[in-house]
Amino acid sequence: MILPDNENFEGFDLAVDQSEDIKKVEKNEDTEVEEKAASNTDADKVEITYAEDGTKLSNDASDFVLLSEAVPDAILEIRYYSTYNFVGDRIDGYEEPVALLTSEAAEKLEEVSKELKEKGYRLKIYDAYRPQMAVTNFVKWAEDVDDTRMKDYFYPELDKSVLFDQGYIAEHSGHSRGSTLDLTLFDMRTEKEVDMGGTFDYFGELSHPDYKDITEEQYNNRMILREAMMNHGFKPLDEEWWHFTLEDEPYPDTYYTFPVSEDSVD
Repeated sequence: MILPDNENFEGFDLAVDQSEDIKKVEKNEDTEVEEKAASNTDADKVEITYAEDGTKLSNDASDFVLLSEAVPDAILEIRYYSTYNFVGDRIDGYEEPVALLTSEAAEKLEEVSKELKEKGYRLKIYDAYRPQMAVTNFVKWAEDVDDTRMKDYFYPELDKSVLFDQGYIAEHSGHSRGSTLDLTLFDMRTEKEVDMGGTFDYFGELSHPDYKDITEEQYNNRMILREAMMNHGFKPLDEEWWHFTLEDEPYPDTYYTFPVSEDSVD
């Protein structure tokens, strides 16, 4: 089983945005103006549609904010913009290495950030709002059982064919409702990620928050994150130590479709 140390990602395109230095694709001035105008026009056209299973879909980003602005102390390492994820490619819908959340969730996350900063930690965000097109990308990847490039890193103990049945991949994700995020702790004293005893997006029992076959320190680190998130209205997931959803999420029945980019919320 390969458990990368989160500092050595040799061979992968790991997009890290630390908020103060967002990496952006250079555009000439005319193109930027044209794209901005097109974005504003599209933003005015709110569309509500329904998937075949009845799921409500919307492109309305009016209540979403950039985490780099709402929670300025957070570090962003958006894995699905990079190639270091269980698919091995940049995921559809991730146009920039930024993170979006509903304003309600972002406000509560800022409270978490302030609490943890007093204890010497910053939040490190792996993923937040996830567009439906990204979830569809995951589904298509899961259906291709021969593509196992990232198996050694993310699901070494599982056959790819069981990922649907065991709930690791699904047709819809709570992330698409805009109030769910994946994150860890960054120790300001050591300037490193806190050791959680397992890597983000690892498919297996190792990722369960209460997994016992890790060190006491690793378990306590998971509990520090969990307690702080729960203190401010986020509920954890039993299968993933990094995953939290705002308990009073504002759009519990709506799944959003707009891409992950700054233009989506301008």
